[in-house]
Amino acid sequence: MSTPVEQRRITVRHFRKGGGPYVCLTAYTAPIARLLDPHVDLLLVGDSLGMVVYGMDTTVPVTLDMMIAHGAAVVRSTQHACVVVDLPFGSYQESPQLAFRSAARVLAETGATAVKLEGGVEMAETIRFLTRRGVPVCGHVGLMPQAVNASGFRAQGRNEAEASAITADARAVAEAGAFALVIEGTYRALASAITQSVPVPTIGIGASPDCDGQILVTDDLLGLFGSFTPRFVKRYAELGATVSAAAERYAQEVRAREFPGPEHCFGT
Repeated sequence: MSTPVEQRRITVRHFRKGGGPYVCLTAYTAPIARLLDPHVDLLLVGDSLGMVVYGMDTTVPVTLDMMIAHGAAVVRSTQHACVVVDLPFGSYQESPQLAFRSAARVLAETGATAVKLEGGVEMAETIRFLTRRGVPVCGHVGLMPQAVNASGFRAQGRNEAEASAITADARAVAEAGAFALVIEGTYRALASAITQSVPVPTIGIGASPDCDGQILVTDDLLGLFGSFTPRFVKRYAELGATVSAAAERYAQEVRAREFPGPEHCFGT
């Protein structure tokens, strides 16, 4: 009698230079996470859930409790992918100590493997503080959605000064101990150069095919989120139209008293 082999969840040790390309997607709910889990290396419970799930205009209002609730749902419903949870705006910027308290709650209450935070040179001390205390950290440079009120949503690295600052951010995050680095919304040449210069894997979103991995918001990939598609998104399905059509057909059948039929009723 053979013994089933228990599947082991991917850990941060999996993310090493030369081991990619790494496949990454966002997940906010148990059903979607369960469907994505066999196919990806990393699932990010992103604070983008504020916009995708809750209809917020930005990620800024997202709370730590929201991230923990969704992170726990994703971890419970998966067994393969490395699960990383975003630290939301205001939960880590004040001090390394605050960041540790927030990260400790996330890891303890969700079972996730790591946290992600935005910022470069100014966050290096915090990343170092966390990693030295056993908290795996994924960095995030380039376009940083939590800083939308200061910088807006636009491609980064348009000039030499911006490119130099983002490169310095990437190197500082890597040197501080991050196991991976998201590069968002940067010019291709810059993302490619950073990928060649840092000792940790880069994960691109609107960055470069030369990054060591790629990530997209799953709802964008599936055609579920709004009518606007960012330039860097490729829609692999148009499920929004399918959902709308199914709801329309259901409404028609209810109004015509065609549903429920006898086969959907008890005692008939």
